[in-house]
Amino acid sequence: MKEGIHPKYQECQVVCVCGASWTTRSTKNEIHVEICSNCHPFFTGKQKLVDTAGRVERFQRKYGRKTEKEKEAEREAEQASA
Repeated sequence: MKEGIHPKYQECQVVCVCGASWTTRSTKNEIHVEICSNCHPFFTGKQKLVDTAGRVERFQRKYGRKTEKEKEAEREAEQASA
């Protein structure tokens, strides 16, 4: 390796928007990220849907996914007919 041309590889602090932070190594002193394994829906099991102009609702209606209100209305209709 040639001397004097490579960046300094040092310990660095990584900080997420959710508040989690950890230490790693990089050529930068500090790294800021928007999402990490502590707040990502894939790892946490919590699904966060950001509905833009009703797209999520329209998708759920189109492909048959029912909301809690629709399920409850169906149960009440079944009970009333029985």
